[in-house]
Amino acid sequence: QEGKPGEVMYVVQEGEVNILHRDHLLETVGPGGILGEMALIDATARSATAVAKTDCKLVPINQARFKIHVHHSPYFALQVMRVMADRLRQMNIHLP
Repeated sequence: QEGKPGEVMYVVQEGEVNILHRDHLLETVGPGGILGEMALIDATARSATAVAKTDCKLVPINQARFKIHVHHSPYFALQVMRVMADRLRQMNIHLP
């Protein structure tokens, strides 16, 4: 929920999740995609709302689990950064 605190990110295993900002569809995340990743980078409120578009299976990843993944696979951190960079670019495109 946009504006609410977040403590985990999610990996979509099955289904699709719509990412909305002020009721505007930003992206649909499918299997293998992630959402909520900013919650693990900083402690600010969620910047968007996630709504299941279909039945979904999501894997939550908290701060401790995130650190373990990054330690064992630095590529994981790079992938998260790529997602964040792509989302930032998309937001910049939509700004007036």
